Amino acid sequence: MNHLFKVALSWIKKESKTTSSTRIYTKSHSISIEGKADLEVSAAKAFKGDPNLYNPEDLLLSSLTSCHMMSYLYCCAQNKIDILSYSDHSEATLQVNADGSGKIIKVDLFPKVIIADATQIDLALSLHKKANELCFIANSCNFPVYHYAECKAK
Repeated sequence: MNHLFKVALSWIKKESKTTSSTRIYTKSHSISIEGKADLEVSAAKAFKGDPNLYNPEDLLLSSLTSCHMMSYLYCCAQNKIDILSYSDHSEATLQVNADGSGKIIKVDLFPKVIIADATQIDLALSLHKKANELCFIANSCNFPVYHYAECKAK
C-alpha cells in the first residue's frame, strides 16, 4: 500500500547580496501543504539563513522525533502499557565537508517515558528498538538513530 504526500514550495527573489565573486540569495521560502498552515522556512543561521525560521535540518529532526514517538505509542498500546507522558530532546549531528556538501551523520533520541505500571519498565524500554524498526522516517534515513531512553513509573 502506497501513500502520496505533496508539498508546494514557493520562493521569490527578495534581496541578494553580492561579494566580489559570489551572489548570495536569501534562503527564506514558504512550504504549503493543502489544508494546513504554511511553514516559513530558511537555511540554518550557520548557512546564512534566517535564524527565526525553521530550517530543513530542524524539520528532518522533528519528523524523526515525532515519528519515533508515534511508533513507540503504537508498540506500547500493542503491549498494553499505559503511558502517562512522553518527552524527548533529540539531537542531529550535521557533518559539513570542505566542498560545502554535507549530511546528517547520526541522530540521538533521548525519550523520557512515564508509565503507570512499574513492572512494565523493562518491556517499555525494550520497545524503543521495535518502534525504530517500524518508524517510517527512521526507515527512510541513511544514518543511525540511537536511543537513550529513560522510563519511570508514577
